[in-house]
Amino acid sequence: MTSLSDDDLLTAARAWAAEDPDPQTRAELEALIAAGPSADLADRFAGTLEFGTAGLRGALGAGSNRMNRVVVLRAAAGLVAYLKANGAGPGDAVVIGYDARHNSDVFARDTAEVVTGAGLRALLLPRPLPTPLLAFAIRDLDCVAGVMVTASHNPPQDNGYKVYLGDGSQIVPPADTGIAAQIAAVGALADIPRGDGGEVLGEDVVERYEARVASLVGPGPRDLTMVYTPLHGVGGTTVQRVLAQAGFSAPHEPPAQADPDPEFPTVAFPNPEEPGAMDQAMALAAEVGADIVVANDPDADRCAVAVPVGGTGQGWQMLRGDEVGALLAQHLLAKGAQGVFAQSIVSSSLLGAMAAAAGQPHQETLTGFKWIGRIPGLAFGYEEALGYCVDPAAVKDKDGVSALLLICELAAEAKAAGRTVRDLLDDIARTHGLYATDQLSVRFTDLAQIPATMQRLREQPPTSLGGLAVEHVVDLATGSADLPPTDGLRYQLADHARVIVRPSGTEPKVKCYLEVVVPVGAEEDGGVDAARIAAAGRLDAIRGDLQTAAGL
Repeated sequence: MTSLSDDDLLTAARAWAAEDPDPQTRAELEALIAAGPSADLADRFAGTLEFGTAGLRGALGAGSNRMNRVVVLRAAAGLVAYLKANGAGPGDAVVIGYDARHNSDVFARDTAEVVTGAGLRALLLPRPLPTPLLAFAIRDLDCVAGVMVTASHNPPQDNGYKVYLGDGSQIVPPADTGIAAQIAAVGALADIPRGDGGEVLGEDVVERYEARVASLVGPGPRDLTMVYTPLHGVGGTTVQRVLAQAGFSAPHEPPAQADPDPEFPTVAFPNPEEPGAMDQAMALAAEVGADIVVANDPDADRCAVAVPVGGTGQGWQMLRGDEVGALLAQHLLAKGAQGVFAQSIVSSSLLGAMAAAAGQPHQETLTGFKWIGRIPGLAFGYEEALGYCVDPAAVKDKDGVSALLLICELAAEAKAAGRTVRDLLDDIARTHGLYATDQLSVRFTDLAQIPATMQRLREQPPTSLGGLAVEHVVDLATGSADLPPTDGLRYQLADHARVIVRPSGTEPKVKCYLEVVVPVGAEEDGGVDAARIAAAGRLDAIRGDLQTAAGL
């Protein structure tokens, strides 16, 4: 962040407005300039929106510290300069996708014009579509890169710019710093060559993706009453078509959430993990007597699942991301999947136990599918934040559409056998022990509190949490032979319990990931239910102590 004098701030703002091609943001900025220096104006020029492994993401608006056409045009120019410096030339293509957020289509079109202006081919997906479809299209169309304009599950005032290279994976170091350096070297906006809008693709690439996803399920039961919500996002049509091709009945959808809407009017945050986001879907599920509730986030790269609690009419419970990960892993292992089963470091260690029992290799990565998706020989990868890669041969990224379909397949198989999804989770616990996870997540308005919190935990680490001794602490910032450095702390507790603390990569939050492992006793001693009760008590105790230790 930079702090400009009032004169320098106004000079920077006037220079920005002079080259801004967007009448709306230009007028917005000119009004602020006319009003004189302010905290709002200063924040808009407090540095530049940083390009990193997540690409760009931020609030829409005028200024270098916002998402807007100037920032996007510079990012696109830097990306094509990087691609050309690494061998891309005439005939090579960049495929561009976009969601239904404010200005996503505009940012996609601007990117296409910069790509063609640089002498490369620009291929635009035909309409707002899921992020995993863009990841699929990169390899399907043999492109050198892909761009997805989306802010995923961020609030409505945000947008973002996600970059993939030709292997179909999101960028990782050193590509991120290489692209950032090229962006920094871009001169005046008027000097960026702009071509035509590229080629708008037909529906055939969409149809190939849908057919690929539908092919992931085999013959079997299809009797399943489901409720589905795309949470005002772009997943609806794609999910409906995939389910139909796979032989499932059309899902029930909450009407108010069925169509794309960049304002996300029925939810506080368009993220199925957030409280209240799934209320309409669960209410509809109770009304229609559904067997399962499934949801995507707005760009459909994540999948959420809710199941009935107890008997009919007793309510619905969201499954944790780790529970969905275990269900998908068990389902794929039962299908004979061979290869590496991988997870992010903050996800449950249960996957390692499941892979070992099945004789399959297992690997941990840093948080993010930019790491998981590029593991050689990957069979399945997941992260607890509702991200699942079930078909890495086609999509080397999290894919909420294919994960949703496999969840429906395993739920239908369970129903046909007179069982429930909860019964499947109990089976896993009886086999491997009960691995219970929880999360403590704190949102900050003062971003300076985030590094201060991490520093406090480094300097004054707790010696016990929830009555369990902290046996050792790993500072993930130092890196290791297996993991690159990242800002995070890992506390290994007694009895195989674990806590990981890290700042969020996409939101102003510090996230703490808790896990306990409880043996499952005999049924006459309470079995899985008793283990769940014991685990909940341990997690509560750990959470309380952690809040105190971190000053949260």
